[in-house]
Amino acid sequence: MTDYAKKFMLFLMDEKCYDNYFVDFDLLDGDCFRALLSKGLGLGIIAGSVLVKVPQITKILANKSAKGINLFSVCLDLFAITIHMAYSFVSGFPFSAWGDTSFLALQTAFIAFLVLVYGGSIPGAVAFGCAYSAGTYALMGGMTPLNYLLIAQGFNVPILLLGKLSQAYTNYKNGSTGQLSAVTCFMLLAGSLARIFTSIQETGDQMMIITYGCSSFANAVIVLQLLYYWNADKEARNKSADVAKKSNKTKANKVD
Repeated sequence: MTDYAKKFMLFLMDEKCYDNYFVDFDLLDGDCFRALLSKGLGLGIIAGSVLVKVPQITKILANKSAKGINLFSVCLDLFAITIHMAYSFVSGFPFSAWGDTSFLALQTAFIAFLVLVYGGSIPGAVAFGCAYSAGTYALMGGMTPLNYLLIAQGFNVPILLLGKLSQAYTNYKNGSTGQLSAVTCFMLLAGSLARIFTSIQETGDQMMIITYGCSSFANAVIVLQLLYYWNADKEARNKSADVAKKSNKTKANKVD
């Protein structure tokens, strides 16, 4: 039992920190604490990422509409996530430092698929799914050299900002956040902020740190819009409900 416990703890920390904590009982080692905190945060982010965009997907499916969701923004976001995932995987970074991107990529790709489906382009949705699967395999299957992925990762910052701010512009133009899920947006902001710390601690990769910093800024803009347009969306829903009630009453009176 002790061996299993040690193996589990060595998954969270290295041998030196294990000895510090459980042999020397030095619980005040700052470096080991930061490493353990980073590993715990990373695993927590990965666990949360399994469901982070599910509220968004559920909202689209429930309303049978992707109104207000900018497909261009979703595709740019998907491209940035996929490049980041491929770069981290090929670079050999710990899974705890980037594993959430694998789940985010799957969910973002499905959102793009749904936007195409509810936009009336089912053949386009199928073609998109096939093209994305093939592209991901090419990036992560050893066909793309690491230096090319590094160059692509460098373009991630402007792509990510353009994608997120395109959605922000759509929200501004519509005066509403449409079918955007508040839960998803808040979780994305929290995750990107936490990833700044884990990237510093686990990889030290400047490109990853800058990418997550810009991602946090862009996610914060969307979250601020959600808060700003919250009452506007509520009023729009109430207005639609009132119109529907009046319409039903009119129909009932005509029948009578």
